[in-house]
Amino acid sequence: MERIPTSPPLISPLPASPDRPRWSVMIPVYNCSAFLVHTLESVLAEGIPVADMQIEVVDDASTDADVERIVREVGKGRVSYYRQPQNVGSLRNFETCINRAQGYLVHLLHGDDRVRPGYYQTIQRLLDEFPEAGAAFCRHLNIDEHNNIISRHVKDDDSHWGLLENWLLRISERQHIQYVTITVKREVYEKLGSFYGMTYGEDWEMWVRIARHYPVAFTSRVLAEYRKHSGSISGVKFLTGEYLDDIARLFQLIQQHLPPEHRKGVLKRAQKNFANYGMRVAQVMWEETGNRKYVEANLTKALKMHTDAKLCLKAAKLLAKMTLHDLQLRPHTVTGKAEHIKHYI
Repeated sequence: MERIPTSPPLISPLPASPDRPRWSVMIPVYNCSAFLVHTLESVLAEGIPVADMQIEVVDDASTDADVERIVREVGKGRVSYYRQPQNVGSLRNFETCINRAQGYLVHLLHGDDRVRPGYYQTIQRLLDEFPEAGAAFCRHLNIDEHNNIISRHVKDDDSHWGLLENWLLRISERQHIQYVTITVKREVYEKLGSFYGMTYGEDWEMWVRIARHYPVAFTSRVLAEYRKHSGSISGVKFLTGEYLDDIARLFQLIQQHLPPEHRKGVLKRAQKNFANYGMRVAQVMWEETGNRKYVEANLTKALKMHTDAKLCLKAAKLLAKMTLHDLQLRPHTVTGKAEHIKHYI
């Protein structure tokens, strides 16, 4: 079986039954044991009865710790545990999570993220009020390895509650959703299949796929926490700029979900959005790591995706800052840097 499916994996349908719980909180994990306790505690703190919520950790053959012991000690019998016979990769592990889910609502909660108080109650109320929605999500905060909040200017308010307008085009231009924020009805996965194609950005294609077939509900409340750390898949890909290669391939997958008359315009706006995002990543990477190789990799891929005067100016300023830094530290290594900058702009 291929680790990265080339088409959406099938999700086996379950018959309606009063014995099924409303919720399935499925927690895919792989070598994230340092954070798993926090994840489990955030779910258990909601105090939802067993009859209403399945909670299960699906372990992709982790090697960093005895995950089953952690689940047993923290869950105290409330959380079930399943371990893959061998490492199958993140996409196949998500597929396993969804197929093992018994509830009508499926929340894929990665083993390093957390829910905030009221997540499940609020999302359930939102979906009850708008039953035509195939999924519902909220706002989130970013946290670091030490649970410090690192988000900026995230509003927690009641300014929006309900179905999103023109959502297919909006989500096709920019990724607005983190896994931790969104709950999807199991019947939606049964109809549309699971995640496929690549291991970065595969969720964006999934949210677009859902928006093509179903209305999506949203609350502007901040009810989830997404953890950013260097050990994640996305963290590694950000160093090399490889995530932008994945995004470029995703553009083509997303195009198939759009009406033909909107494809060209959406693609141009998406390319511009992600090129600017790549530029911001490069700027942050220089500030946090000072690693020229990583910065240049991100700049090259961002400018390949989209180029305009503002973006070129930002690239020139960043490269000038890097050159000045080199001049101050190693004057003898700066020869030819002006020509080097021209290569990027």
